[in-house]
Formats: sequence, C-alpha cells, structure tokens
Amino acid sequence: MTLRADHVGGAAFVGLGILVIALSGDLPFGTLSLPGPGFLPNILAGLSMLFGLALVVRASAESRPFAALQWDDAKHATLVVIITAIGAAVFEWLGFVITMVLLMFALLVVIERRNVVAAAIFSLGVVGITYVTFEYVLKTPLVTGPFGF
Repeated sequence: MTLRADHVGGAAFVGLGILVIALSGDLPFGTLSLPGPGFLPNILAGLSMLFGLALVVRASAESRPFAALQWDDAKHATLVVIITAIGAAVFEWLGFVITMVLLMFALLVVIERRNVVAAAIFSLGVVGITYVTFEYVLKTPLVTGPFGF
C-alpha cells in the first residue's frame, strides 16, 4: 500500500481529536439540555476524528502519494506557526484586543505582504467588530489586557 497525503492528514486529525479529548477529560460534559464546558471540545474532537477517518478511507482513490508532495510552502507555513504561537503565548498577558490586532496585522504584513495601512485598518475593524459582538451582544467577557480592554 502506498502512503498518501490524505492518509497522513487524516491520521493527524484523528490524533488531534484524541489529544483534545484527553486534555479536556477533566471538564464536565453536562447534558444536551445543559451542556458543560467539556461539551464543545469533545464534540469538535469527535467530528475531527470522524472527518479524519473519512480522509483516510478515501485517500487511495483521490490523493497523491506522500513522497511526491512538494514542500515549497514550508517556509510560509513555519512563519504562520511561529507568529500564531507567539500570539497564543502572549494572549493572557496582552488580552484579546491587542493580541488579535497584532496577530492579524503580522499575518497580513509579514506573511501575505499586504499594504501596511490596509492591514492595520482591516485588523482593527475585524477585531473591533468581534470585540463588540462578544462583549456587548453576546455578553461574553473576553480576556482583558493591561489597558483594560
């Protein structure tokens, strides 16, 4: 049997689902009428595993061999992972608004090479709309930073 790209991708999604279930095992699942904090992570992990298995099953018919893949975008993907990891590391310290604005701005300017002014306006707009939606419409508090927002 030839190892195909979708075999590897599907297995990664199954592994990620197993990891999420293992890490969220302490959270109470709740019931369908009153879901607990473990409900959503477990549902998403289960769906991730289901779709990962679907990828593995269909891999033989539709996927290229894994050895034939080109890794031209490895530098691009590595930069995305590094910038996102930095954002995750400073999230609680800087808060939602500052972290997300900087994260989106960095991804747009460094990775996508967009215009600095357009990237700043877009980042501020998306984060502003998201902040207002969660804080005021949904009444869900977000992590606050050193400036109180």
